[in-house]
Amino acid sequence: MTQIEALGHQLTEALKGHNADYIEAHLEESQSSHVTYRGRELESIGRTTAIGGNVRALVKGGWGFVSFNNLSELKGSVELAVKQAQLVGNQKSQLAQVEPVVDVVPAEKDKNPLVIPLAEKKQLLDEYNDIIWRTPGLQTSIIGYGDGYKKVIFLNSLGSYIEQERADINLRLAAIATEGNEVQQAGLSLGSRGDFNLIKGLHREVELMAQHAVELLSAPQVKGGEYTVVLDPVLAGVFVHEAFGHLSEADFVYENDRLREIMVLGRSFGSAELNIVDSAAMPGLRGSYKYDDEGVPATKTYLIREGKLVGRLHSRETAAKMEEKPTGNARAVSYRYPPIVRMSNTYIEPRSASFEDIIGDIKEGVYAKNWYGGTTSMEMFTFSAGEAYMIRHGKLAEPLRPVVLTGNVFTTLMNIDAIGNDLEMNQGGGCGKGEQVPLPVSNGSPHIRICKCLVGGG
Repeated sequence: MTQIEALGHQLTEALKGHNADYIEAHLEESQSSHVTYRGRELESIGRTTAIGGNVRALVKGGWGFVSFNNLSELKGSVELAVKQAQLVGNQKSQLAQVEPVVDVVPAEKDKNPLVIPLAEKKQLLDEYNDIIWRTPGLQTSIIGYGDGYKKVIFLNSLGSYIEQERADINLRLAAIATEGNEVQQAGLSLGSRGDFNLIKGLHREVELMAQHAVELLSAPQVKGGEYTVVLDPVLAGVFVHEAFGHLSEADFVYENDRLREIMVLGRSFGSAELNIVDSAAMPGLRGSYKYDDEGVPATKTYLIREGKLVGRLHSRETAAKMEEKPTGNARAVSYRYPPIVRMSNTYIEPRSASFEDIIGDIKEGVYAKNWYGGTTSMEMFTFSAGEAYMIRHGKLAEPLRPVVLTGNVFTTLMNIDAIGNDLEMNQGGGCGKGEQVPLPVSNGSPHIRICKCLVGGG
């Protein structure tokens, strides 16, 4: 029995006998390593371990939350969380009903990146950095690698006791080129559920990334205006995550009167071809899990089905308050935070069109790939594509400098008039909400075509 398993059994007893409507607790033991480069130089390398936990109590609709590293104070942490909840609670507690669960979920076999020596990780990244700097014209570059392996125990006053283990890897590379006052960059981002082999053998991709950053300096800039735009699976996946997925998180909807008026179940948001899904039940992805951080089983949740809004993402509390079913989307980045409503693996389902079908009847349009960054404000969005090409008479034409796509998410969803058959899931990066970042997620889509999309130069 490990240390946190022994503590878990102690904490099970500590949860009993309190004047609270509900109590839950987490214990977490984690290890992580990182390697980062800025330019030609190794900036930071290291390995850390952490152990801690939290207690969350609900009394008359009010929550108390205590996180701790001192594992000898389990009973006192429970008592403090209950006292906090008693101070703020002044209404009826509401939690959707779920069955208690007792389960052990091991990590995928032979996928613990922490067993690989730091020296081996550094050697691979040294190779990638050397490849980047063979390209003339670069000003600087960035490489960030991180991995982790953690075991979490969840237990609550209903009788649940769940042990879950998981591993995670994330790698981000960027090359920045300059000429006079011009600055351009290209990037590569990927991740996995602990399989280090997936970030090996990227030498050619890294070389092309660095060359592309330099090539962008001489690429023409798009003439601003409305175009028919085709998004690749990466950019379309980021669009559905950032612009629509966050609007589907029920805590955001419940707390915003205007959004509640817009996000009405049954309302049409696209053609009958459009299905948008969030599913933590997809195997092997960075956003996948068997149980969320409230012990609720993972589900496949349709957000839009045949063009109509049919669902949203819930914690047990938001599901009860909105009289809907819990979806298993309460997540926390670590024991230092309480779980909040978060996405898992969010994507547009594929349909039947090939890429050639999608671009074939476009006289003049823009093909946008990959992703730099962007902002969202309610239903308005601005996204920067990392790579772009003109489409002329149904064929890809000259490369462009990065383009910026701007619009209203609901209008844009309505303007999707073709959906490809080539779904891909992007596992690079992480999601931020509140102070909790980066949370491992995945997003994806097939190629999609959007008519009347506003495009500007990056």
